Amino acid sequence: MATTKTRCFGEGKPSYENYHDKEWGRAVHDDQKLFEMLILEGAQAGLSWETILKRREGYRNAFHKFDPKKVAKMSDEELEKLRENEEIIRNRLKIYAARTNAIVFLEIQKEFGSFDKYLWGFVNDKPIVNRRSIKAPFIVTTKESDALSKDLKKRGMTFVGSTIMYAFMQAVGLVDDHCKECWLVTNKHL
Repeated sequence: MATTKTRCFGEGKPSYENYHDKEWGRAVHDDQKLFEMLILEGAQAGLSWETILKRREGYRNAFHKFDPKKVAKMSDEELEKLRENEEIIRNRLKIYAARTNAIVFLEIQKEFGSFDKYLWGFVNDKPIVNRRSIKAPFIVTTKESDALSKDLKKRGMTFVGSTIMYAFMQAVGLVDDHCKECWLVTNKHL
């Protein structure tokens, strides 16, 4: 007999369920993984996360497995060619943002020693844990996401508005927004 698990989102969609169960809200400290999620969250702007999850492998292939050094060196010709790639979102501004953001990402790494150190400073190196009810609306911005967004924009990144940054913070575990009814919380898997 199959058992159902209460999830914060993604019920009935295997890739979404897997993302929820194994990634979302889990602390990430690997700079390359942080860069991946930064690019994917920016690509998601105005779209569903499911749309991006379905294209994740396409993004990995298009953007050198999210190696920021390689993405920073991508030529205009390479970026223009990606506008023909059906495995990613072909929005010109989002494609070019990957290179721009890679350049800034590398500058932050140089300044702070790692992007991880820079990023986790916005939450004092400790995840913010929220345990709302599954029926309560999701939070979409906070003072922390506002501050992160403002700083990244000042440094020259694009597609890093506060709502996008809050989703990014959730994705990489700076914020744990798993609802109190979620199976991961009730079974103490977090």
